[in-house]
Amino acid sequence: MIPFIVGRKKLVKSYYSPPLKQTIIQKLRIGKVFYLFLLFVPLSLFSAVVLKNDTFTFITCILAIVPLARIMGYTTKEISLQSNPTVSGLLSATFGNAIELIIAIFALRAGLIQVVQASIIGSIIGNILLLVGLSIFAGGLRYKNQRFNNETIAVSSTMLIIVVAGLAIPSVYDFLKPHGPHIQVLSAAVAVVMTLIYLAGLFFSLRTHRDLFDASDEMKATHERPTMSKRLAAIILLLTVAVVAIESEFLVRAIETAAVTIGITQTFIGIVVIAIITNIAENSTAVHFALENKLDVSIEIGLSSAIQIALFVVPILMLVSSVFNFGFTLVFTPFEILAVMLAVLIVNYLSADGRCNWLEGAQLISVYAIIAIAFFFVA
Repeated sequence: MIPFIVGRKKLVKSYYSPPLKQTIIQKLRIGKVFYLFLLFVPLSLFSAVVLKNDTFTFITCILAIVPLARIMGYTTKEISLQSNPTVSGLLSATFGNAIELIIAIFALRAGLIQVVQASIIGSIIGNILLLVGLSIFAGGLRYKNQRFNNETIAVSSTMLIIVVAGLAIPSVYDFLKPHGPHIQVLSAAVAVVMTLIYLAGLFFSLRTHRDLFDASDEMKATHERPTMSKRLAAIILLLTVAVVAIESEFLVRAIETAAVTIGITQTFIGIVVIAIITNIAENSTAVHFALENKLDVSIEIGLSSAIQIALFVVPILMLVSSVFNFGFTLVFTPFEILAVMLAVLIVNYLSADGRCNWLEGAQLISVYAIIAIAFFFVA
């Protein structure tokens, strides 16, 4: 996620003091469930290389990505705890949605542009509606009413409106001039503008107006100490990225066959399956903060991740596509644009008063469910 509002505990520089004896598992505290899911990593590789069963490979690769996403998030946090605020913010911006980016690049190379576009939309609406909705719902069950800083959330809300504009304008142009000769240039130009406003947002939150994005006093008082050295965290992070790349390669190869066998469309795989799986770790983190009555952090995790997908990942995909001539553009279907517009509209409305309850979380989840069900029938 990009740090438009990052808890101070993430930006307070800390130092690692090694204990006498600790194993990697003791240092890498990702949770027992995620460790169990790591069993799907060798299983997916065995399926892809030996069994050559595309459907089984697809399912196991999807499940293998869940713990890998958690490990990437954890090691990124460990490095951030031992870095200054600027490095921490840039690190989060770089690796916040790395898995989505890696999968998308492999999918572009395989010519699955529809899957890439669907996964972009799925990640955006999933973070806005599902992640934020689950956080508000879970927190609301424990606390009758929860409050958050709507002034800082407003910055992200405005960015989301820019996201809608950036995704909608090329699509409208293509609707008015189908297969127009300038759509590739227009998409590239929009991607450049989106990158610039993304960088401006980083500079705004990390430099000129950093005080606006300080979390609450309770968060400031929380000093989390790293569990591993920066070097070890970096090594684990890089190794995890390499494994994610391998899993993504096998996953993309299996998508077409698996879609036919399971009976779902490639659009649904991108919109729902890939989007949910790659964000499970973020979802659990956001819900955890909400249960601790730190809803500011939970909401911003979702909104910032959605912003990063649109303003950082999409321009990178445009650059990769331009260099290797993959044919990727910012032309989305009307239904995909409508889904993003609805997501941005409802989250802006619900966050306007700076307070929420469990029902509002349920409302966000219900909108996501309606959109997901509809995409099940979209070819």
